[in-house]
Amino acid sequence: MWAKHDRDKDDWLPLWRHLADSGAVAGLLWDEWLPLQVRDVIGAVLPGGGEDARRLVVWSAVTHDIGKATPAFACQVESLADKMRGVGLEMPSHRQLNDRRLAPHGLAGMLLLHEWLTERYGWSKRQAWQWAIVAGGHHGVPPTMGDVQALAARRRLLRTPGAAQAWRAVQGELLDACAEVCGVRDRLPEWRQVNLPQAAQALLTGVVIVADWIASNADLFPYSLDTAGTSDRERIEAAWRGLALPSPWRASAPEADSSAMFASRFALPSGARIRPLQEQAVLIARGMAPGLMVIEGPMGEGKTEAGLAVAEIFASRSGAGGVFVALPTMATSNAMFSRVLQWLRRLPDADSGTGAWAVQLAHSKAALNEDFRALTRVDPRSVQGVQPDEQGADGAAAELVAHQWLRGRKKGMLASFGVGTIDQLLFMGLKSRHLALRHLALAGKVVLIDEAHAYDAYMNSYLDRVLSWLSSYGVPVVVLSATLPAGRRRELVEAYAGTDGADRQEVESADGYPLITVVGRDQAATVKAVAASGRRTDVHIEWLDDDLEVLGDRLAGELADGGCALVVRNTVARVLDTAAYLRRRIGEENVTVAHARFIDLDRIRKDSDLTRRFGPPGEAEGRPRGPHVVVASQVAEQSLDIDFDLLVSDLCPVDLLLQRMGRLHRHQRGRGQGDRPERLRRARCLVTGADWSAVPVEPVPGSQRVYGRYALLRSAGVLWPYLNGTASTGRTVRLPEDISPIVQSAYGTRAVGPESWQPDMHAAGDKYRAHRERQRAKAESFQLADTGRDGSALIGWIDAGVGDADDTPAGRAQVRDGVESLEVLVVQRLADGTVRTLPWLDGGQGGLTLATHTVPQPWLGRIVAACGLRLPIQFSIPEIADQAIAELEKEVIPAWQSRDSSWLAGELILFLDENCRTRLAGYELHYSDDDGLEIICAE
Repeated sequence: MWAKHDRDKDDWLPLWRHLADSGAVAGLLWDEWLPLQVRDVIGAVLPGGGEDARRLVVWSAVTHDIGKATPAFACQVESLADKMRGVGLEMPSHRQLNDRRLAPHGLAGMLLLHEWLTERYGWSKRQAWQWAIVAGGHHGVPPTMGDVQALAARRRLLRTPGAAQAWRAVQGELLDACAEVCGVRDRLPEWRQVNLPQAAQALLTGVVIVADWIASNADLFPYSLDTAGTSDRERIEAAWRGLALPSPWRASAPEADSSAMFASRFALPSGARIRPLQEQAVLIARGMAPGLMVIEGPMGEGKTEAGLAVAEIFASRSGAGGVFVALPTMATSNAMFSRVLQWLRRLPDADSGTGAWAVQLAHSKAALNEDFRALTRVDPRSVQGVQPDEQGADGAAAELVAHQWLRGRKKGMLASFGVGTIDQLLFMGLKSRHLALRHLALAGKVVLIDEAHAYDAYMNSYLDRVLSWLSSYGVPVVVLSATLPAGRRRELVEAYAGTDGADRQEVESADGYPLITVVGRDQAATVKAVAASGRRTDVHIEWLDDDLEVLGDRLAGELADGGCALVVRNTVARVLDTAAYLRRRIGEENVTVAHARFIDLDRIRKDSDLTRRFGPPGEAEGRPRGPHVVVASQVAEQSLDIDFDLLVSDLCPVDLLLQRMGRLHRHQRGRGQGDRPERLRRARCLVTGADWSAVPVEPVPGSQRVYGRYALLRSAGVLWPYLNGTASTGRTVRLPEDISPIVQSAYGTRAVGPESWQPDMHAAGDKYRAHRERQRAKAESFQLADTGRDGSALIGWIDAGVGDADDTPAGRAQVRDGVESLEVLVVQRLADGTVRTLPWLDGGQGGLTLATHTVPQPWLGRIVAACGLRLPIQFSIPEIADQAIAELEKEVIPAWQSRDSSWLAGELILFLDENCRTRLAGYELHYSDDDGLEIICAE
């Protein structure tokens, strides 16, 4: 029987050898790589606990390719098939078995295992499917019952008529030998009483996929059977050394003193102390069984540090082998990646023998992140083989690396530590190929979800399903939010721990702030209000007419003695219009633009510049004395630690407005803010972007397209008492005291705003609720079913799924409601045909000539790849997108599409002329390093 064939070398590997290799790898994965948290899920249901679980994992890997012992597989290589025919294993030729596609070897193996368990050991058919499904799903897609029935009706694909006894004997001999070698022969009678939960089935499948991939690497496991002087043990040990997988994190219980723990893990400013929210989170984590913790607290309160500290405590008690941090966007992920790296470097080495800890930045542009690239050591797109990780220059035992084998498209999430976009987590709830691998990756970690308020009903539907599965794996989860609606808090608890329990209503009705909510699977939830740190800001709030002259006059007056203002607009078009007007009023040099429509390199430069000039005192440099205005889109809401004297914001959902207020007087500048201009020492927020005289208030159309009319009206209704001075605090919003009451009112069911607004608000509410239900229904189209704890087999687990789900526009569209706009790489093409990088790029990257008749050198290709730009929303309209793609494809440079052009192959290139202009799909576009991409005009 053969398992692998190299057509180029006409070399082959026997089936017994590959099965043995796979089993040996699975044993090593169990012993040295799988976190205890994963092993416990499998061992918990078996009578022999962990010992039985290891046997089962190895046996599952050893039997995974038993379906190759069939004519449907063996006939594919005629020379090898002839050898088998010569010993009585008759089979038709490959061409004669024209329906062999109905018997892929995974499905065939599943049927053979099922038959063997039922006939040889008397298992019930239902239970045998639970154990055999691992072989069926080891290529990423568990078979459906229709697949099973189709093959069952064609037994000749499993055993050739006339030679059926010979085939049966060989298949039985192999399966008997597997059971004997793996030590499960005597365990199978007792295992017959066990229902294998879906969670265990999925993890077994994931481990077998990994073991099979490693054992199938011919560099590690050569086909040659010339074993002179080399034992089987030496063969396996050499392969394992060559792979050099980083060991999982083994967290030890951190210091008992919370203050000492924080001081050792985080670079606290001089004289800073642990805050009450952080201290309580740590104390609660120490006293509970790892489960779900929801931490709500104001901006700048140190929730991220609290979450990482809790993750360390949970991991030390659950046996998690790493942490995954999920954030809303690539920009927030990049910012968090640097912080997580700093935390990791301060962790104690829990096991001096662990070697390297694998770290992954999980989004589609991770290769462009300098911190991540520093871990990879080599061009991540040029890695071919597998080699051991190098020892750190300082000889540290716990080195951080981005391990080469783990950087594959399917494997990245298997790294011990990961930071990425929320999509990477939501993919766990999407019916997609190799889903078991993603489940295996996350089942061994603590999951930390930041900015939990930033997701709509469509994404929350996926998140709730994912939380249910994480709970079934015993995965601890930490959720962070500054502005979480109470109803959403309850939904998170119910998704993780079930809907039973009177305490669920208490979770929703809790009104303290900051607030920590904890719950375990099927356990009562508890909610604890926490004292604020004492950091507070009183923000004077008032409305401002949506008129550029009014805005200009107000800013001119407020900034007369200097100062820095932030103006946040809800659309890029409004950002650019506002900036153009203000430049005429207060000077080009006094206005900075920030939004998402910059190429990646310019966006990074913009973010760095904002942090450098407007960051914390003592860290920032070159803060303008003013007047200076930053006009920004929603990019200023999160991830950037920036601080302004005055805030002007378009009307937006109230939780986002509060986030924007977090950029106002964020840091203490002198005693009593005395280092700010005198008239700006009181924090003030001017709310614009609406017709305040209308009944009800009428938000500008662009804002309604982004957020929806109902959310904006509820926001205006809650703010109305502050805007007209009738609130108990007048026009003052107190941070953090008023954050929770304002958010809960906005997202509650009680009427807000004047009575005259109510008819319109009811109508808008009806439309909103209908839209939300459409979102939820749409999300369920490709959503994984809830975890089945009754032991039903994963047959058809991802039936009618989406195929592969990767961090691409198509993949993200499955877990986000809406179509992403086109993304292009931007270069300049001069009149003489010369193609070059944009001239202003930093670090000597600008104005470099790019070869067009050959593949650009990899370092040049990377620069171009870092000039990615997402086109405006108009280009997401199907007919416009189609026209744009057709026009861009006509401009393709053939050499750049070569297989050797790893950075540029398959990418769409937008060519700008000498003036950085171009036309695309009827639009005239202009790009500048100051303003990004803008639409000049349209046909």
